[in-house]
Amino acid sequence: MQQNQPAIAPEPPAPDAPPAPGGPPRPVRSPLLPLAAVAAAFALVQLLLVVPGRWLGWDETVYVSQVDPRVPAAFFSAPRARGVTFLVAPVLAVTSSPVVLHSCLALLSAAALVLGLWLWRGLLPTPVLVLAGALFAGLWPTLFYGPQVMPNLWVAFAGLAATGWVARAVTCGRAGRREALGVGAAVAVAALMRPTDAVWLACPLLVSVWWWGRGGLRRTLPVAVLGGLVVGGAQWVVEAYTSYGGLARRLHRASEIQGGLGWHVSFDDQVRALQGSILCRPCTLPWRHPETGLWWFALGALTVAAAVWVAAAGRGRAQAPGLLPVGDGEPVLDRTRPLRVALLAGTAAALPYLLTVDYAAPRFLLPAYVQLVLPAAWVLFALTRTVAGGKEAARGAGGGRGPVGRVRPWAVAVLIAVLLGHEAVQFGVLRTVDARTLRGQTAIAEVAEALHGAGVRSPCVISGEQALRIAYRAGCASRQVGGHDGSITGAGLVRLARSQPVAVVVPEARRRPRWATGWRRVTLPVVSGLSGGRLRAYVALPGEGRP
Repeated sequence: MQQNQPAIAPEPPAPDAPPAPGGPPRPVRSPLLPLAAVAAAFALVQLLLVVPGRWLGWDETVYVSQVDPRVPAAFFSAPRARGVTFLVAPVLAVTSSPVVLHSCLALLSAAALVLGLWLWRGLLPTPVLVLAGALFAGLWPTLFYGPQVMPNLWVAFAGLAATGWVARAVTCGRAGRREALGVGAAVAVAALMRPTDAVWLACPLLVSVWWWGRGGLRRTLPVAVLGGLVVGGAQWVVEAYTSYGGLARRLHRASEIQGGLGWHVSFDDQVRALQGSILCRPCTLPWRHPETGLWWFALGALTVAAAVWVAAAGRGRAQAPGLLPVGDGEPVLDRTRPLRVALLAGTAAALPYLLTVDYAAPRFLLPAYVQLVLPAAWVLFALTRTVAGGKEAARGAGGGRGPVGRVRPWAVAVLIAVLLGHEAVQFGVLRTVDARTLRGQTAIAEVAEALHGAGVRSPCVISGEQALRIAYRAGCASRQVGGHDGSITGAGLVRLARSQPVAVVVPEARRRPRWATGWRRVTLPVVSGLSGGRLRAYVALPGEGRP
């Protein structure tokens, strides 16, 4: 007869261990508070270091003038979309103060960062999401463009939300109305901001659904993605027919303005632009500060490592530490899928700007960076943990999650030291870029004041060098006789001068335009910060005698 053995109490599960097979799912701790802390720091840095003293940049002036009732609208070229103008229209209806406008956008960008990462809750561990948010928010292009009226960062946040919804659906194996509406809304926002970028976002989403989706997923989510593209891009397409002669002509003109889209490998241009160039065109900038691009190469290496690691884990040849169950009672099919979706989306977002555009701007790759920091942060998180063995490994494998492991304090210390050094470089570049931007904006204000003293007052027209920003600051319309923004002839400006003040601004070394013969020369103040160097103006006021 066998004697009764004393019952052995089961070993308590680790705090982040997966549920036992067949058991109820373990609830996942909400990452909202730590993500909110990252976003608060993101907003605070913008409000303290970027917003003060800032006026409007060139592209910002174009977008703001479209919805600012106090000034004439600037020429709106073919590549641009009006999504960001809709975003700032409520603020501009109340005030045109750049401080108020930029402060509102700083707070909105921080909220968008929290929302985008929160949609990934349960798909990746909270430390990975927090680290990814800190890495992205700490880049100088993210901080610089956070409060600006520019579309690229908003495309990034919309893409992060869209991939979060798709990753959740393909990981859990189902998509209800919530997921479909979330994906569709996120893609629509991206299409409103930049329709072409939205197409590059939609492609990896559709591939993810087709490759990993089953049953209803393959019907519901593609409709949501394509529906978002149609809803968000409809205004741009309609405008193509009403203002640009059709969709094909608008696309062709947009390509011309961007230098002719084609096969242009610009990896090196993007790296050199990270030294502090907001637009490297043509990108002949020497690479004098390699330390500013180290993180770019590190992000690429971590992305490749994540792709190799996840591919091996999917074939059962390697374990993927740190992947958590989704929670909320949702089943989990393959916990490497969230990283796969992020890798696909980040790669797709980077390709057009690395391979088809022959110049560089750090803002172009923000939609790629926000996706790729997720697998990069996951690799860094994994490197700070030991490889589990024995019962610990068995427990991880039993849940299909990979080893739990323990934290390596020395690895965490090294990671913190490296990240602090990285942030020191980012803040150094940010201060340089911000100081240069403020000098240029101060110069614009001084030129506008000098023209105002010469009698150029609203309603008025300004043409020539830096006309767009000078005109907005002076309350005038800007009209150009050539270039991408050409919308009038010299003879047309002469006719306008009969009824309102007109000024043409030219570099000191350039001759007076032939059509401005007889216009009064105005000496402008010597100012620093303008790419055109010292400027002068020729002014015509109604009633002035001219030959």
